[in-house]
Amino acid sequence: MLIAFAKERLLDVEKEKETYNYLSKEEIKEKVQKYNLAVTDKLKMTLNSNGIYTGFIKVQMELCKPPQMSPGSNGCMNTLHISSTNTVGEVIEALLKKFLVTESPAKFALYKRCHREDQVYACKLSDREHPLYLRLVAGPRTDLLSFVLREHEIGEWEAFSLPELQNFLRILDKEEDEQLQNLKRCYTAYRHKLEEALGEAWKPG
Repeated sequence: MLIAFAKERLLDVEKEKETYNYLSKEEIKEKVQKYNLAVTDKLKMTLNSNGIYTGFIKVQMELCKPPQMSPGSNGCMNTLHISSTNTVGEVIEALLKKFLVTESPAKFALYKRCHREDQVYACKLSDREHPLYLRLVAGPRTDLLSFVLREHEIGEWEAFSLPELQNFLRILDKEEDEQLQNLKRCYTAYRHKLEEALGEAWKPG
């Protein structure tokens, strides 16, 4: 049940489809201005006259089996300067090139990690999505949305970070408690019916 629930959480996040093509130039301009006002680390976005904007994203390296790469790179936060036209596939290639990783980009995937109401959601992005657009819509706060680079094909639970696994355990505990309470209510109601039946049977006729 926990696995099914976890997958449901992931599917909920995946339903948030990218609406890049539905934003007008005025809407993009408004969002960029709002984003820049909220920036605290000077990593602002720049909007060009053609509607394309550039900015920065931070990507956490979380590789279970780190390939040949610069010492200390795995686990660190990396900042990339990209444009709104750059896709997830291009971002992965840029990260691998930056750290001189010779393995195929097909072995890696970019995830977005969302934090909502003390819960952690993870979603693997498709190669066609635009990370800078997701950053723009979510705002600059990395505690609300962050990006993670992981191996593409790894075990089911290995794909999750420690906070995500802890969140799944809390969900499991909650489900277990709800099931126990439902079971107790059913048995209590059944006991009352039996006691009523016994009481009627023992009444003098």
